[in-house]
Amino acid sequence: MTITFYKRAQQLFRALAVVLGFVSATQALAFGPIITPQDLQSLVAKGDARILDIRETKGSPEDPNFDAGHIPGSASTPYSSFRGDKSNPGRPVAEAKLSAILGAAGVTPDTKLVVTNRGTDATDFGAAARVYWTLKVAGFRNVAILDGGLKGWTTAGYRLSTEKTATKPTAVSIRYDESAIVTIKEVSQTLGSKDSKTKLVDARPAGFFKGEVRHDAASRYGTLPGAENFSHDQWFLPKSATLKPRSEIESLAKRAGLIHDEDTVSFCNTGHWAATNWFILSEVLGQKGVKMYPESVVAWSKTDLPLDNEPGRAGTLWRDLKRIF
Repeated sequence: MTITFYKRAQQLFRALAVVLGFVSATQALAFGPIITPQDLQSLVAKGDARILDIRETKGSPEDPNFDAGHIPGSASTPYSSFRGDKSNPGRPVAEAKLSAILGAAGVTPDTKLVVTNRGTDATDFGAAARVYWTLKVAGFRNVAILDGGLKGWTTAGYRLSTEKTATKPTAVSIRYDESAIVTIKEVSQTLGSKDSKTKLVDARPAGFFKGEVRHDAASRYGTLPGAENFSHDQWFLPKSATLKPRSEIESLAKRAGLIHDEDTVSFCNTGHWAATNWFILSEVLGQKGVKMYPESVVAWSKTDLPLDNEPGRAGTLWRDLKRIF
């Protein structure tokens, strides 16, 4: 009887260890996609995260830069360094360049990364979402965006520091998961396939979708053929970079028909606003099959591929004249 009891106790102990191990692993994988100022403060106190401050190096009294004040332990990694050149801003930054940026910031594959933006509005959040997307397709798993950005941090009563962060450079070699990056060729093939059920979602404000306005780097007006429009700013509390409660976000996505079993491709002008829609659907709501076409309409418009809502010659001339005057 004693031996039987002992064996059963061993079995129960092993089972408990498995369960606890599973819970521990689940918690380890649960970092992100959004982190509150309160939770980030706890990580800062423990030195348990690398904060990537994506503000540009040049600032102003209305928009102070990194040197004017940042969250303690932050590294300055300007948003522009994660983007393509002016002719094609949506193109993912070269792997070698991204490796150098993250290595200088002291990042390793296991580092908990928190992306911080200014926290001013929905468009500002899009920059954080684009950096988050870049890190995810580069293989990083422990990534989060600070809810409300730096504005949310200071509103919560936490201080900024002007002290330089001591950073030990690391050797990082980035390789993108190409299967997660939708290309012009893939979108074109999707449009040309009668069997495709992929949903194209344009994250731009309605004026862009309707072909009334265009991005400075775009050659033409309009949207991708068959696309639906869902402007990126609908996920946020009014005039802020703070997301609405999850229950409201889920209801909004359902009403818009964005919760479905089909694949979804998010796009905009340059993969900035599109990153927000991708982030909400893929990361916050856990939708499967959601990807982003990062080069978006700017790159598409420079080809001879068709666009919906593209005005004729007279309409294009009129719109271009309005852009000038």
